Amino acid sequence: MKPRLVLVGNGMAGVFAIEQILKHSQEFDITIFGEEPHVNYNRILLSSVLAGEKELSDIILNDRDWYERHGIDAKLGVKVESINLETKSVSGSDGTTTTFDKLILATGSSPFIPPMAGTDKKNVFVFRTLDDAKQMLALAAPGLKAVVIGGGLLGLEAARGLQVQGCDVSVVHIMSHLMDRQLDFTGGQFLKRKMEDLGVKVLCQKATDSLTGNGKVEGIRFKDGEELEAAIVVIAAGIRPNTALAKSAGLEVNRGIVVDEYMRTSHPDVFAVGECTEFQQQLFGLVAPLWDQGKVLAAAITGNPTDPFTGYTPATKLKIMGVEVFSAGNFDEQREGVECVRLEDPSLGIYKKLLLKDNKLDGVILVGDASDDHRFMDWLRSGKDLSELRRYLLTPPPAADAGEDVAALADSHIVCGCNGVTKATIVSAIVDQGVCTLAQLKDKTRAATGCGSCGSVCKSLLRAASPDYSDDKAKVLCACVPFAQDQLKEIIRSQKLRSVSDVLEVYGNSIGCEVCKPAISFLLDVIWCGGHEEERSARYINDRVHANIQKDGTFSVIPRMRGGITSAAELRKIADVADKYKVPMVKVTGSQRIDLLGIKKSDLPLVWEDLGMRSGQAYTKGVRMVKTCVGTQFCRFGTQDAITVGVELERRLEDLFTPHKTKLGVVGCPRNCAEATVKDIGLIGQDGGWQVVIGGAAGKGVRKADLLIVVETSEAAIEAAEIFFQYYREHGVYLERSYDFVERFGIEKIRRETVYATSAVKQGLLDRLRRSKAKATDVWLERNNPSPYQFSDIDPLEAVGPLDGESALRNLDHLDSTLVQIQMNGASEHAAV
Repeated sequence: MKPRLVLVGNGMAGVFAIEQILKHSQEFDITIFGEEPHVNYNRILLSSVLAGEKELSDIILNDRDWYERHGIDAKLGVKVESINLETKSVSGSDGTTTTFDKLILATGSSPFIPPMAGTDKKNVFVFRTLDDAKQMLALAAPGLKAVVIGGGLLGLEAARGLQVQGCDVSVVHIMSHLMDRQLDFTGGQFLKRKMEDLGVKVLCQKATDSLTGNGKVEGIRFKDGEELEAAIVVIAAGIRPNTALAKSAGLEVNRGIVVDEYMRTSHPDVFAVGECTEFQQQLFGLVAPLWDQGKVLAAAITGNPTDPFTGYTPATKLKIMGVEVFSAGNFDEQREGVECVRLEDPSLGIYKKLLLKDNKLDGVILVGDASDDHRFMDWLRSGKDLSELRRYLLTPPPAADAGEDVAALADSHIVCGCNGVTKATIVSAIVDQGVCTLAQLKDKTRAATGCGSCGSVCKSLLRAASPDYSDDKAKVLCACVPFAQDQLKEIIRSQKLRSVSDVLEVYGNSIGCEVCKPAISFLLDVIWCGGHEEERSARYINDRVHANIQKDGTFSVIPRMRGGITSAAELRKIADVADKYKVPMVKVTGSQRIDLLGIKKSDLPLVWEDLGMRSGQAYTKGVRMVKTCVGTQFCRFGTQDAITVGVELERRLEDLFTPHKTKLGVVGCPRNCAEATVKDIGLIGQDGGWQVVIGGAAGKGVRKADLLIVVETSEAAIEAAEIFFQYYREHGVYLERSYDFVERFGIEKIRRETVYATSAVKQGLLDRLRRSKAKATDVWLERNNPSPYQFSDIDPLEAVGPLDGESALRNLDHLDSTLVQIQMNGASEHAAV
């Protein structure tokens, strides 16, 4: 029989150790006890669950199939109550006794509850487990007063999650500044200003005396007598290693379970890993060193050679509400022989501080920009002499080779601390598996799927190792106009160019092509808010004829029905048009619209006139539709008026161009009947407010939309959608779908620069959107206005040609303007030819 290995604790550190053991050997029968009823999940992403950004399924690290595939007996929801080292057995809360040959303790840590009255009241939470997050999420609502006690890592993550849910959040911290264990006073003040800019109140040097309320928490009382209203209180005042089980078994325990350099406890067959451990008087509250522990333990327990665990240089890297924070080493500058190099830019919210001793880096703090953290971490670990680099410590010269910086990293360097992904793993995925995008890298390795702060290093590795990697933002538009889109925007704006012809004449080849001309048209429209010189010939064929070309050369016409709402009169018009023009097919689309398929090109202007309805823009890179459910008007489950909101949202955004087609959805309750969670922009009604989500997809790939903000009123929900819509118009790369845009920019950055931006920034986005809307026109309803083209603009000889088959398609560029113009003047197609 195989020797039996028992793991007590089903968390990240313990299961990671099991994964490493399985890589070495299949020699053990493995049993895992987990006090929680859930499979192994990523605890670091609990704040994303609380924020509504991720579901349980999104943060699972090992599903049930993994346990079964490796023959692991998973006792989930079973607590180990005692260990008998003489019989080498553990007793579970389910009454069973399990023997072991080797035992691993991964009992983690527990929240520290400061001494204060009232912590047993209803709606008082710690923030430690998935169930904690789910209970808080069920209670959170727009405008609800929430107080987080504790301004450390966990407290700020809880504050972020509640704030995204629309709660009015205050963070209370007993020390002089936030994250006092990782930042100095100045760094903490920079972080405080950033958080307050995003709408979170921060109260430092406030000691809580008690929680008030009759059975249910209603507020907190400080020791100075002041009070603060609260309907939710989250206590995040630190953690303590769970050592009781080990201590009662007779293992050596100090502050944590004492282990040696191979993760053995005082008993030769008992190992420990994770937050419950203590090594050379050092405790571990961050995830990065736990991966090292797991690898060392796995090698030792299977009898394989390994380097010993040597502890770690204390280091923290994370994003808090989109603000990058990095801290490592000793940052106390009052020590003898320590020199301080500092950079502060309050306007940009950037603070950098390096401490040197004997010309070697001894400590570092970065707030607002942590892009160089890997360089500083290497200096700390290696003890590099920095004498010759003093001039370039904070402002290094650009490397001659763009990949030189990341190439210098050791293969064992952990790039993604959240998931323990090394540089070697990432490079292997790029070189051996052909990974060439950040999204593929996330899928293959889990890198950058935690807090996301390692994304810049991942992109640098992609640039250095993948010949196929390209950054859309820096990509040249095409050979006709050899500039990236951002460069071209600045050229158009600074040179006040207002037509495609002007741009091509001055900065291109004077001709253009089907790639650059539509892109330039879009850029001009966005930059000048519709105040440019429109050249219809620069648009795609669908935009020129205002219909969607089909494979047989006929066209599809979809009239606009705001919110999917129509009337008997409109339906009669549609039926009459279908009969009059012998439309081969009338189809209800998946977007709650009616599609007339197979219309001849020559009939298009007359079809528009007979319909007398607005264009549904189903042919263009713009707002396609807003899909709705019936909401409170008819549905017995509805909590919000989806129809009224959907119709109004469509009215405000229709006729506007976007980088790619944009689909929206509005639902009156979380049942999501109109699939708002897989739309480019979605509004989801809930009791007391709306969730606004962005970047969803339901095409070749399915992507659940990210939560942008939770608001109380319908008008606030529409305004949030408008702000993001204009932000996407201004910053998206042409032909970039919103879901790619959201992944490229990151949801925290988008939130920070849209719905949580200053009033002036938000108003600027809205003003530019409304100026563009004022100039936007519906082409169908303007069919009787003079065409911008004259017949003389088109060479009649070029226009002549067969009107069916492939040659007709080849001649469309010449035929469309001529035929439409003549048809509008009452002539026939044959007379035109």
